[in-house]
Amino acid sequence: MVTIKQVAEYAGVSVATVSRTLNDSGYVGKESRKKVEKAIEDLGYIPNEVARSLYQKTSKMIGLLLPDISNPYFPLLAKGVEDYAQQNGYMVLLGNVEDNSDKEDMYVKFFSQYNISGILSAASGQRKYNDSVPFVHLDRAKEDEIYSISTDDRLGGELAGQAILNAGGKKIIVMAGPQSVSGAKDRLSGILAELNKADADYRIFETDTYQVDKAEETAQNLFQTFQSFDSVIASNDVYALAVMKEAIKKGYRIPEDIQIIGYDDMLFSRLMYPGLTTIAQPAYQLGYKGAKMLVDLIEKNYVENKKVKLKPKLIERDSLR
Repeated sequence: MVTIKQVAEYAGVSVATVSRTLNDSGYVGKESRKKVEKAIEDLGYIPNEVARSLYQKTSKMIGLLLPDISNPYFPLLAKGVEDYAQQNGYMVLLGNVEDNSDKEDMYVKFFSQYNISGILSAASGQRKYNDSVPFVHLDRAKEDEIYSISTDDRLGGELAGQAILNAGGKKIIVMAGPQSVSGAKDRLSGILAELNKADADYRIFETDTYQVDKAEETAQNLFQTFQSFDSVIASNDVYALAVMKEAIKKGYRIPEDIQIIGYDDMLFSRLMYPGLTTIAQPAYQLGYKGAKMLVDLIEKNYVENKKVKLKPKLIERDSLR
């Protein structure tokens, strides 16, 4: 690899001049800058970003904390983050915390060692380790957080409740996601508002996680707990499909015997048969807009809207009557 010393020798300037040019720090004459830039191009010099970050106490890297990358919703959110970051000269370091506060702390310490420029977090714990580092909350945002991009989950819950009622739901099971997650709490509030308004017959089935590897077990528990129902409002698409699978195994027809609505609108929801009716969250846009807000904070650009809520929408397929 070409070194900074070789660049200096090729350009006929000092190492300090090359360093000031690379870091855009201190005075560098116009002619000297041209020589350094030509030497970098001719030699194919690639700056050592780790060394540069140690020198500048910052970097062109941002940290992204996700609750569970096995859930198809979060890779799509991460793609939005990465696309915006790369378009603007930043790289993304990913931390998969698996809803584990110890792992979250570990990743935050790891990010600090690399002098990351800012953090995006969709993790429930949402620890903030340094007030000087810009921090934007994604998806699972709470009211007291300063900068956040999330979905209007209250509205999403209302849409799900309305859809199941419009499809003739009579005995309804509401799968309540973990209430420690603000979005799940808002979603449940919206669902119950619509069901209570219609004086509907419903039961709540509590789930304490969104983890994919728990979906089949959760669906089995649902059928063991409730013997008679005709509709399910699932906590997300993964759990909705697990319920559909368990229903079919037991000989129920979908949607004739049991109808189901999910939440997220993941790719596999439209590939299944019958297709899953669901509430679409704009996962990619959440990530993309969240990354834009973070980069604006890093580069000290004015952020007009500190709390952004994107609108979900109903996607109608075949799993409702």
